[in-house]
Amino acid sequence: MSEPDAEARLAETRSFPAPAAFSAQANVTESAYAEAEADPVAFWERAAERLAWAEPWHTPHTWEPPTETPDGLTVPKAEWFVGGRLNVAYNCVDRHVEAGRGGKVALFFEGEPGDREAVTYADLQRRVARAANGLTELGIGPGDRVVVYLPVLVETVVIALACARIGAVHSLVFGGFSAEAVRFRLEDTGAKLLVTTDGQNRRGRPVEVKSAADEAAAGLEHLEHVLVVRRTGQDVPWTDGRDVWWHDVVEAQSSEHAPEAFDSEHPLFIIYTSGTTGRPKGLVHTSGGYLTHTSWAHWAHFDAKPDDVHWCTADLAWVTAHTYEIYGPLSNGLTQVIYEGTPDAPHRERHLEIIERYGVTVYYTAPTLIRTFMTWFGGALPDGHDLSSIRLLGTVGEAINPEAWVWFRNAFGRGEAPVVDTWWQSETGAAMIAPLPGATTLKPGSATVALPGIDMAVVDEQGRPVAPGRSGTLVSRRPWPGMARTVWGDPERYRDSYWAAYAGRGEHGGYYVAGDGATIDEDGCIWILGRLDDVVNVSGHRLSTIEIESSLVADPAVGEAGVAGVADALMGQAVAAFVTDGSAGAADPAALRARVAHDIGPIAKPKHIIRVPELPKTRSGKILRRLLAQLWQGDTLGDTTSLQNPWAVDGVRDAVRLAQTKETR
Repeated sequence: MSEPDAEARLAETRSFPAPAAFSAQANVTESAYAEAEADPVAFWERAAERLAWAEPWHTPHTWEPPTETPDGLTVPKAEWFVGGRLNVAYNCVDRHVEAGRGGKVALFFEGEPGDREAVTYADLQRRVARAANGLTELGIGPGDRVVVYLPVLVETVVIALACARIGAVHSLVFGGFSAEAVRFRLEDTGAKLLVTTDGQNRRGRPVEVKSAADEAAAGLEHLEHVLVVRRTGQDVPWTDGRDVWWHDVVEAQSSEHAPEAFDSEHPLFIIYTSGTTGRPKGLVHTSGGYLTHTSWAHWAHFDAKPDDVHWCTADLAWVTAHTYEIYGPLSNGLTQVIYEGTPDAPHRERHLEIIERYGVTVYYTAPTLIRTFMTWFGGALPDGHDLSSIRLLGTVGEAINPEAWVWFRNAFGRGEAPVVDTWWQSETGAAMIAPLPGATTLKPGSATVALPGIDMAVVDEQGRPVAPGRSGTLVSRRPWPGMARTVWGDPERYRDSYWAAYAGRGEHGGYYVAGDGATIDEDGCIWILGRLDDVVNVSGHRLSTIEIESSLVADPAVGEAGVAGVADALMGQAVAAFVTDGSAGAADPAALRARVAHDIGPIAKPKHIIRVPELPKTRSGKILRRLLAQLWQGDTLGDTTSLQNPWAVDGVRDAVRLAQTKETR
């Protein structure tokens, strides 16, 4: 078991009570917490009743915790809504059309070159039906795996829903991933079909993709077809008999398709974790429990209204997009925006234009992008854009730095829109810790408290809750509907990664270990301190990377900061801070060290400050701190296939060489 996490030192005293006008119209109020705590399973049953079920469940929940036996620790098993049957795609599309809302826009698509399309729910129903018929023609049936290697396109949403409609299991892969990363997912899932594109638009130019897909698919006997969407019109290599065009196979199909209901525990998708060490884990999410958690959480913490225009800026391959760009908003019948390109293509105000063009009301993005906007725009957004449609803001990815939180609220939310900071993971399916915007007092930098029906705690090595202000390990003390059920093909790894450390503890026989350190304040709000293995240990003092980074980015000369512990002969570890330039230009290392010493304490002062052009991140916007440490120390790099910006590695390596050369002079 990991040792206790970092000491919590950085103080944040600002708070923002829920606005009275917002509270008066909120979907969920404070009473939901007591209601859920009185009977959590009954609470989730009521949430499940928001969906359309073909057959009702006979048992709401079963749980077999990891148990010690003479043969070792058993594999945990959770089930929700046992015996119930439903179709996920029907819940996201057809039932809205049947209710008379077929003319409502489901998707506003904007391509990076400026092409636009409005897709109504009736249009989406027809497209999903054609894709479902096309999948069937290609021999795809219930339980078969389909790997989707596409950018953010309407077709990406359509193929995911089509898989759900026929009971196939989809695994979406970031369109910028390498052939190696795609091949791993094809091999691990034993996929029968790869869906890809001729090319994609990336930073103002078309980039050919099909060759990478071919490299990934080469020689895989279980892969029967490669289905290709024509996006850029480039000439691409072709394998007759295996490769087929989307417009030939899908668009020629009937627009009628009868959805089949599947068991609540039928697999819906496999999503792979990313990181710098180890083999990516294929997390399996199932139909009824995942959709219940996803649909309710989206409706509750985003206060989803029928006239909302929701924009989650994540790539569709990230779990955030699965939950808050496909299944959550569509199950609740909302209109949403999907955008193919990058925020600075062709200029840095593209997101502002999109918000204004479509009247976005809920804008959900990553702290990484918020800090980038701070670097680009300084204290305020440029004039000339009407963002008055925004009524709620959201953040996801890493814990957001308090200064970035306040800037986001002021710049995008006019100093009044609630900021819903959500904490969750690929493993959890949907948000676990997040404020209810009509009930919760918001605190910059904190995701506040667990959602109703969720039991999160910060515990010590013995599994006991820590006192306020102390740090510990973040855990969930009971199962929840959206939880991943297993690791594809490796249930023992699922047990060992998430359940073994606290097996047998608590009322439910085990705690789920999130892998994050955290602390709880006097008001019961949870503060994420960073990954347990990202903590810096300086002369016996365990320091939070998130806290040091928050201090650094409060300086306008720092755009982003990534902090890592690196080997040091005197202190065991030293703090190395990798910083990008902010709106005020390059930072003064002495001033940064003084700031950290003032905010946290002298022990937290970075020994090394390295100015880098860009920080390496996962596709979810998380900074890969272990990779930074490896680059400083000259270690062999771990898995980098999941980086969204692999070119950043060379930039950091060059900056490290320069910094180390200066230090040795």
